[in-house]
Amino acid sequence: MYLYFNFKPNRYKTMKSTIIALFLLLAGSTVCFAQCDKSFTLTSSKTEYLDDKGNVDRAADEQTVVEINQSKVSVTIENGKQTLTGVIKSNTCNWATAFKDGKSIINTSLSEESGNGEKDYIFTIEGKDGKIRFVAESAQMPDKKIRLTIDKFEEKK
Repeated sequence: MYLYFNFKPNRYKTMKSTIIALFLLLAGSTVCFAQCDKSFTLTSSKTEYLDDKGNVDRAADEQTVVEINQSKVSVTIENGKQTLTGVIKSNTCNWATAFKDGKSIINTSLSEESGNGEKDYIFTIEGKDGKIRFVAESAQMPDKKIRLTIDKFEEKK
């Protein structure tokens, strides 16, 4: 006597599960990508200049505004006293909660409005516990970093 069991999966159930899984995957990917291509402004009232070991060399109470969109960066210091602009070369973005918990690393070249030289920078924007930290470092100045205390984050629509 043979016992016959039909182990063929129900094609419609399998297809439905696959479609639901793909939809959830795409939705999650879209949310992650959506927060990475947003334009935003970071405003700081304090700038710290760090040595190669991360110790503060000097600190300045100055307003700095960093504007970032999909392709460009603008840094304005003391209401236009000094303005740097540049093009984003690459942007690595990984945020669990948009601009609250995660990290972006932006590679850019900045030059002054006067056209006085160009420097490559790596901006690290990190969110942790709802606070945003900003650090800029340049290959042309390997023993110095600039850290901004971010007072205000504003997403541009």
